[in-house]
Amino acid sequence: MDIQYLLWLQDFRNGIQDVLTPFMEFVSMFATTYLILIPVFVYWFLDKRKGLYTLVSYYFCMLWTPLIKLTACVYRPWIRDTRILPAGDSITTATSYSFPSGHTTTAGPLAAGTAVGAWDNRRTRWLSFLLFAFVLLTAFSRNYLGVHTPQDVFTAIVLTVLSLILTAKLFAYLDAHPEKEDRFLLGGFIFCWAAILYITVKPYPMDLNAEGKLLVDPQKMMNDGYGDIGKVIGFIAGRFIEKKWIRFRPAGRGPVMALLCCAGLVVMVMLKDFLRPVLTGWLGANWGKLAFSVIHAVYYIALFPLILKLAGRKLQQQEAQ
Repeated sequence: MDIQYLLWLQDFRNGIQDVLTPFMEFVSMFATTYLILIPVFVYWFLDKRKGLYTLVSYYFCMLWTPLIKLTACVYRPWIRDTRILPAGDSITTATSYSFPSGHTTTAGPLAAGTAVGAWDNRRTRWLSFLLFAFVLLTAFSRNYLGVHTPQDVFTAIVLTVLSLILTAKLFAYLDAHPEKEDRFLLGGFIFCWAAILYITVKPYPMDLNAEGKLLVDPQKMMNDGYGDIGKVIGFIAGRFIEKKWIRFRPAGRGPVMALLCCAGLVVMVMLKDFLRPVLTGWLGANWGKLAFSVIHAVYYIALFPLILKLAGRKLQQQEAQ
């Protein structure tokens, strides 16, 4: 049934001459490249707690997704059935195994977590509807492009919901027991390195195609796992640093601080474009991607908030003069 559904979508794509394919590719690209900028801006500028809620939900998904992917080792639809022909360049951009959908477990917590935060304000509730719709659109785009089955995206949505619920319960517990946060951070740090060890040493399928080449190279499949788990390690380090020594407050609604936050988001994007290739060149694909993910997360969780704190203090001094 899942393959038949993808074949039906493929026939539909061909029937309309791929007119929707660029849009669906854009949705998938935006979900994994730029969507994170929204909760980071919330964290920096509007509401620290709401931003953290979304980001922590995201990190739960970033931890679960590679562990499930690299344990189940489910092949992509076009490997399972040669009748599936992914749209556009999706066959080259779709990395790792198929189950669950990594794009959906990225868009899910980032968009839905932000939507939850905006829901309690009637003036922004319309934004919540748009963000919830974007999660479903991202999930559908992965089916439409032929790179994931319905089971892949449905499981990713379930993981998203579980992450949002677990984060809410974690926040409620830490509100009552704030002294326990360091224990959670330490436990998460240890678990992340255990997860890295697991995905490194576990056995992987070594099936060959008709030409005698590997259907899927496990080394390449581990790459996304190192990167995703590295994001969680970076968050844990950044959160510990921020909580202990920085303790910034959101920048507020001033235009100067808003522009500074926007500049910080530009740096976030530039780091991905320029620093990641350098680190992967020096350290190799796996460790380079992990190192970049750690640095990237520390930047937006702790380093730029320090810049905001110092800039806000300077601005207050100028206004007082």
